[in-house]
Amino acid sequence: MTTEEIFSQIKKKGTTLCVGLDVDYDKIPECVKAKAGSKAEAIEIFARAIVDATAPYCVAYKPNLAFFEAYGYEGIRVLENLVKYIRSKYPEIFLIADAKRGDIGNTAKMYAKTFFEQMDFDAVTVSPYMGSETVTPFLGYPGKYVIVVALSSNSSSADFQMAAQGGKPLYQVVMEKCMSISTPENMMFVVGATKADKLQEIRKFCPDNFFLVPGVGAQGGSAEEVIANGSNSKSGLLINSSRGVLYASSGEDFAEAAAKVASETARI
Repeated sequence: MTTEEIFSQIKKKGTTLCVGLDVDYDKIPECVKAKAGSKAEAIEIFARAIVDATAPYCVAYKPNLAFFEAYGYEGIRVLENLVKYIRSKYPEIFLIADAKRGDIGNTAKMYAKTFFEQMDFDAVTVSPYMGSETVTPFLGYPGKYVIVVALSSNSSSADFQMAAQGGKPLYQVVMEKCMSISTPENMMFVVGATKADKLQEIRKFCPDNFFLVPGVGAQGGSAEEVIANGSNSKSGLLINSSRGVLYASSGEDFAEAAAKVASETARI
């Protein structure tokens, strides 16, 4: 998928919303659990209902692998089924594997093979702490993206990401290095919504890449501030909301409530 195709969906749907599929069994409504024979099955029923309800109001889904891997083989099977389901019913949706893998050489190559060949994701999040070798194996897949964690939304991100290196914060050094070995057609960056005040200055040295922006909703980030400060000529934003959409209601109307929140989030 090209950035122009992503932008076309943003314009068509009038939103930059990415729905994070962080499906926590403990938070799934009891009405869903009652229909399922296992925790994994409950997760699949719930996730599919959320997808069907929110697909008209978002341009991307971001399954968080930890919430599926926690249930072993059954959880991975649910994830694979969910990807196939979205591909078959909503082929225009951009699919992100929120995996935050970070390794070098043949290991990174196998991660790329896993997510791009076996599971058919459009993008995967990567932690760049081990250097550019953690990124380069993902760049050889046309139409696929590596999303490098640069400036995240969690409070302790400043422990490392804001540390000065050569007169620049470390996240900027990371981004500039990654930009030097890639293009906007195969590289995106994680920039947290809770750091919206940084977006304008980041856009000065990174004008063309898409940003995946977590932290809207439950973490307190403002989609309006992100759009105002971080947009470029192609929007350049995928604004993620997870818990705020998924758990908008704990009753039988959970899907309708999720759709309502999604329809109101990250509008342009």
